[in-house]
Amino acid sequence: MKSKLLFLIITLLLISTNALAGGFQLNEHGAKALALGGAFTAVANDPSAVYWNGAGLSQFSGTHLMLGSSLIAPQSSFRGVYPDITKYRAANLVFFPTHFFATHAFSEKFSAGFGFTTPFGLGTEWDSDWIGKYLAVKTQLMTFTLSPVVTYSPIKQISLSAGFVYSFANVIIERKVQPSTILADDAYVSLEGNDNAAFGFNAGLMIKPTSFLTIGASYHSQVKYGFTGTATSTGPAQLQSQLPSGDISAELTTPQNIAVGIAIDITKNLKVSADYQMVGWSSYDKLEVKFEETGTVSSSPRLYDDSYIIRFGAGYRLNDQVSLMGGAYFDKNPVSTKYLNPSLPESDRLGLSCGIEGRLFDNFTITGSYLFIRAKQLTVSDSEEIYSGLGSTFNGTYNSSANIFSLGFVYSF
Repeated sequence: MKSKLLFLIITLLLISTNALAGGFQLNEHGAKALALGGAFTAVANDPSAVYWNGAGLSQFSGTHLMLGSSLIAPQSSFRGVYPDITKYRAANLVFFPTHFFATHAFSEKFSAGFGFTTPFGLGTEWDSDWIGKYLAVKTQLMTFTLSPVVTYSPIKQISLSAGFVYSFANVIIERKVQPSTILADDAYVSLEGNDNAAFGFNAGLMIKPTSFLTIGASYHSQVKYGFTGTATSTGPAQLQSQLPSGDISAELTTPQNIAVGIAIDITKNLKVSADYQMVGWSSYDKLEVKFEETGTVSSSPRLYDDSYIIRFGAGYRLNDQVSLMGGAYFDKNPVSTKYLNPSLPESDRLGLSCGIEGRLFDNFTITGSYLFIRAKQLTVSDSEEIYSGLGSTFNGTYNSSANIFSLGFVYSF
């Protein structure tokens, strides 16, 4: 009986970790880049180039510091389980990922930069007694990276960059479990883990074949996390000893990203840009969790597909002090509806953005931007039986959106 309870609860925990991928990738690393819809690979003309395309550092002279943060307010709802159409709303959470960048040009050929970013994060939280309580109640993931970058320009028209990534992360997963019909009450399982040392790398290229055209490319490697932590359970006293607890471990590999872009100066004051970003979600094919005390290992298929994001941006300089920006992007859903989960409802997404940049002094600039994300309404009719928890498949309709405000400050020496 004990082994069956452990296997069921571990399996349910694996299902809830859908939140560790897909929409948890953040691209809010600079107010200007966000205002341009993320079409920044061939623009990269502020210190956030450290993240977007380190080769862009060749455009700077002197020393530059950038500090910024975003306010992210996602909203999600679910109607179901089919044929029921009762509507449930996730809690209205707010997240504040922060970034910092520093750059310095040693000469016309050599530059260096340093960045602190949050490339994956966010979370969801549903009422503890909602219809999907056996699938997800609370899920939260945050990853942080420190990345030094060096840039070399062999000739004026070409620059190359390479960077090292050190990352650390933490994850929280909470949900209710009904391991047996003999239980009078649900059990509540909480899983917390962290990894303090994960590594990766990045690279960038920028080519300027003419005075009005720039071509950019960037690469961000996979980062493999080995989470260790603790599982705690609360439930009926008569079965407390059979509920999982103690040390746990799990692995997660975040996807590689390849981006290519162009930027064109239409006029002296108008620049347009476009990016194509490939996200290698196929690295997330399974997830395994091990309970160290019992040695129990359970594996759950994730079966994500590689996906892509198409981005467009435009910036117009009103005068020497003020510039206006706008952008749009389309983000392709990486997961089949068979594997969709309320820990993070996935769907095709459309983003629309705008922003303003003001140069208050010769060496001080403020940029503010706004991004609205609307996910396509998604109706699931082929959910896998493994998601049941209710004795039936978890079919229904998801809706989600997000409002994102970003503010950045740049000081130049």
